[in-house]
Amino acid sequence: MPAILEKPSQLVTAITEALHIAMPGLRVGSHQDVDSLGDSTWVLIAIDHDAPGNRANNGRIAHVLTVSLQVVLPAPGPEVCDLASELKNLVTDNRWKLPAEQCDLPQDIDGLPVLSPSGTREYNAWTVSFTQTLYLGPLLLEDPTGIPKFARTWEVSNIDDPDQYTALED
Repeated sequence: MPAILEKPSQLVTAITEALHIAMPGLRVGSHQDVDSLGDSTWVLIAIDHDAPGNRANNGRIAHVLTVSLQVVLPAPGPEVCDLASELKNLVTDNRWKLPAEQCDLPQDIDGLPVLSPSGTREYNAWTVSFTQTLYLGPLLLEDPTGIPKFARTWEVSNIDDPDQYTALED
């Protein structure tokens, strides 16, 4: 059974594990992990944005995360585009072994080269970016006794307050 999602950083951990399995030998981390490239190929993972989304049907709060996977090779070459393409294929339709009710499929997948610091077109880095919605927080449909509850937005002052929900009638 997949783990319950409680925070956005769990997506980064799940992506890291999936990359280690799919591409053994690849170094995976964040921008802070890289001192120098040396002879290593890296994939750097970052959450670039956390936007609001529509709540899940069960009341969990939606976090629409913009994630970037930056492929960095030690030297410029066409191989970086090939690796970015492999990442793009891996991202497509991947929930990273996270629960489907808390993790939507990736959307808006895009890959772009990163210009070298000198501004030349010799690329040694590509970024694959995408959005993925996570649904975090408590369920609002049930209270601790397990009684299904509901609320109409026009009848309550705060839809996020579980105390304003009423029990469903049989």
